[in-house]
Amino acid sequence: MSNDVSNPATGEVVPTPQIGESELCDRFGDVPTAAINDVLRAHGLLHQVLPPAVTPLMPTARTAGIAFTIKGSKNLVLDDEMEERAAMLEAITSNSVCVWDTSGDDESAQWGEVMTLAAMRRGARGAVVDGGVRDTEKLLQLGFPVFCRYRTSNGMLGRFRMSAWQTPVRIGSVTIEPGDVIVGDLDGVIVVPRDRAAEVLLAAEAVEEQENDIKSLIHDGLTPREVVERGGYF
Repeated sequence: MSNDVSNPATGEVVPTPQIGESELCDRFGDVPTAAINDVLRAHGLLHQVLPPAVTPLMPTARTAGIAFTIKGSKNLVLDDEMEERAAMLEAITSNSVCVWDTSGDDESAQWGEVMTLAAMRRGARGAVVDGGVRDTEKLLQLGFPVFCRYRTSNGMLGRFRMSAWQTPVRIGSVTIEPGDVIVGDLDGVIVVPRDRAAEVLLAAEAVEEQENDIKSLIHDGLTPREVVERGGYF
């Protein structure tokens, strides 16, 4: 695989720079998921978007970070449960987005206020839960970006249990590896394979710049046909 990438809007080949983790996350946070999706599609990566039921807890939520994956399922066993939760939370690294594969749980809240506070102390950037959250009012006050399927007052204890973290997980049709880049906005959550992250970022930024030019043409009064003739698209 080449270390360069073609801008899907222009066909221009752009060299891929070395980008540090924090800068990578910051810059992905400024790019819409739609632009990232267009780049991934151009490279044949068509199944990178989490199911549309996974939505932001607040409409203005945006997050971009490195996948810290967590796996669990319905389970009634209580032994050492809190110790395992503590170990997981202490393993979270800075720039992480905590990604929960719940095996389709439809009953419990896997995320709440206290976990949010602990994750924030570890430098996490957000949480994506294919399941539930609680303490919703407190989460909104904290402003921590959270994406989930539902809200419930049910805690995990006696209903759900983690089985692993920092292991490959699957949500819908998307496989998420620890270290992949997670980007979420009002259009949903998209997963960028880590080995493609820098090149995808560069191309997505170019797509966004190209779209700004196209919007300028429209504002200037050009017809859609004229826009297309100048290399634009819709």
